Amino acid sequence: MENADDRIEKVIELDAPVSRVWHALTDHDAFGSWFRVRLDGPFKLGAISTGRMTYPGYEHYPWRARVERMEHERLFSFRWHDFDEKSGIDIADQPLTLVEFLLEATPRGTRLTITESGFSAIPNPRRLDVLRNNTEGWNIQAQNIAAHVAR
Repeated sequence: MENADDRIEKVIELDAPVSRVWHALTDHDAFGSWFRVRLDGPFKLGAISTGRMTYPGYEHYPWRARVERMEHERLFSFRWHDFDEKSGIDIADQPLTLVEFLLEATPRGTRLTITESGFSAIPNPRRLDVLRNNTEGWNIQAQNIAAHVAR
């Protein structure tokens, strides 16, 4: 059972049609542009996505996620690995959280709900820091995708 300290939820209204937001989320080059990650290839349902972050200060962070769901222009989700660089553990063996992007058409454009859950899989005392950092990260990423789809 999830609780408030096990999930982040961010809802944003975007001035763009659902089709444009869907492309920004599911095309690996478009996603990489606003999310600031260089992905090794396209997102494929059930497949592992790999790459490297390009966000300033995090360029040494690897990206590893498994695409869970791709419901056309409605839901895109993946499970991604937390990266604790101090642990010495390979990223493939680090805990996973679930990221979901839910799209809904609105008169203005698109309501995008971003949810990340499963922080209970991350061991204490690190869990609270990851939750705080990812909350701030999603605030930044919400601004990034809004700017990207408004172009």
